[in-house]
Amino acid sequence: MKAFVTGADGLLGGNLVRMLLDRGLEVTAFVHPASRSRTLDELDINRAKGDILDEKSVENAMSGNDFVFHVAASTALWPPRDKKITAINVEGTRNVVKAVERNSVKKLIHVGSASSFGYGTKERPGNEETPYAYRGFGLAYFDSKLEAQSHVLKCVRENGLNAVVVAPTFMIGPYDSGPSSGKMIAKYAEMKLPFYPSGGRNFVHVRDAAAGMISAVENGKAGECYILGNRNMDMKEFFTEVARVAGFKPPIFQIPREIMLVSGLAGSIFGAATGKQPEITLEMARSSSIGCYYSAAKAVCELNMPQTPVEIAVEDAYKWLKDNGCINRA
Repeated sequence: MKAFVTGADGLLGGNLVRMLLDRGLEVTAFVHPASRSRTLDELDINRAKGDILDEKSVENAMSGNDFVFHVAASTALWPPRDKKITAINVEGTRNVVKAVERNSVKKLIHVGSASSFGYGTKERPGNEETPYAYRGFGLAYFDSKLEAQSHVLKCVRENGLNAVVVAPTFMIGPYDSGPSSGKMIAKYAEMKLPFYPSGGRNFVHVRDAAAGMISAVENGKAGECYILGNRNMDMKEFFTEVARVAGFKPPIFQIPREIMLVSGLAGSIFGAATGKQPEITLEMARSSSIGCYYSAAKAVCELNMPQTPVEIAVEDAYKWLKDNGCINRA
């Protein structure tokens, strides 16, 4: 069997490709021509270079594959309303869907985002039925991922597309080539910060998310969405775990939300004035200072998704970041 993976050189893609190879599938990795793709080095895969916004290059590269895993996306949060983010996430997804239909692919696994569903509290976390709650945050990433997901589901309903949507929460683990989520771990480990932001997230080992995606090929129902997550943690809990793994004292001071917002506003003003990306913007501050908690019960039940302890995920992420020069401390 042959699998086609867009965004194969990212955190999720790199782990997914390895799991597909372990299961004996022939894998074609679709990567941007400018990508270094170092996490794919020495893997026995077919490489297809192209741009997700080039409809023909996607269609031609996909030819002959049985399953498609659409992982490629822009997760950028700055500039907050950048049209390029929307183009990659929406038009890129439209191009993938067209190519799937024209190549008679058996099944599409579309990687959405848990942010396309409303969050909840730890006691009553959000799920696949909770209405979208991010429209007021002013970030193209959130809105574009919802639009892309809606397009896939519309094609299932109207065109009979055999597609499943998987929606990961905050993924951590090895092969984080950016790094993406690992950047937060690396920075915290380097600076040994005694404070932590307010808010919280649902965290999941990236390998569990990849396993859920593979299971969705056989067990996922067309037109269904599955949140791929694990443990809901506030930021004190999470950074305490990072501190344990990195070997320094856990944080004890919470940064008040008001200070986060003022810092974000200052960052936005700096970015607008200089054209340089700030460490934090007002939009980032707003979204990071709330508790965004989710339930992965549906994926665990219907996809038999593993639930590796987040402690192990942090350990795996930290080790990979350290071994690959992403953490500059003794």
